[in-house]
Amino acid sequence: MTDLNADLDLIRQAAIDAGALAIAEREAGLTTQAKPGGSPVTSGDLKVDAMLKDRLLAARPDYGWLSEETADSPQRLSKRRIFVVDPIDGTVAYMKRTPWWCVPICVVEDGQVVAAVIHAPEVEETYAAVRGGGATRNGRPIQASDVDTLEDASVLGDARLIQAPWFEEPWPPMRFEKRNALAYRMALVASGAFDAALALTPKWDWDVAAGWLIATEAGARVSDHHGRPWAFNRPDPRQASLVCAAPLIQPMIVQRCKNVPFST
Repeated sequence: MTDLNADLDLIRQAAIDAGALAIAEREAGLTTQAKPGGSPVTSGDLKVDAMLKDRLLAARPDYGWLSEETADSPQRLSKRRIFVVDPIDGTVAYMKRTPWWCVPICVVEDGQVVAAVIHAPEVEETYAAVRGGGATRNGRPIQASDVDTLEDASVLGDARLIQAPWFEEPWPPMRFEKRNALAYRMALVASGAFDAALALTPKWDWDVAAGWLIATEAGARVSDHHGRPWAFNRPDPRQASLVCAAPLIQPMIVQRCKNVPFST
């Protein structure tokens, strides 16, 4: 069995080098095109994806591969371990030279994340975790907040989410902020900088898988908005929704969302 710390070292250095490559490509001048659905993809995204795929699969040729910028293949479903990668999470921020983008990479084994890195190069933050080993930022342990009430909680997400008609009781006042990259939002919850990250629509594994391990190893709780746990490396590589929060308030959010339907 591959040592998880060896996998962590591999993906940590790959993420750091990917961030440097992304910045160099942007400085050299990006080309941009629209993907189906209208979201942008840049030459930086594609070059980082190619570099990571070559490096990681050369080091672990028996692993499968799932990436936002690589056509998916059912071959990964036959693999016990796969890499899950978003070459640049937060492409719009990357293009606009705002700092809220990152490179998330993780290893999934038997449907669960066992090693993960989120590298945010422009804020010089590298989050990492292995299963059962806790979570770190720049090598130092991190922990989710101990907030025990929703009132005045700091939430990463769209404030309009809690104005939908499904909620039986009004939400208390909370402080909402936005960050482009989903993975980075989860890392900020893991570090205690924010109390929760909330999204009620499906999210791709490459955006949230690395964040799942880092957040849970830091003591946060992560599920869909009905409280169901996540599993990875499934035919449809998406999670139904995202509730990532400090351990005492995550059940409170799930309880309030019990009547919110799932979207497709």
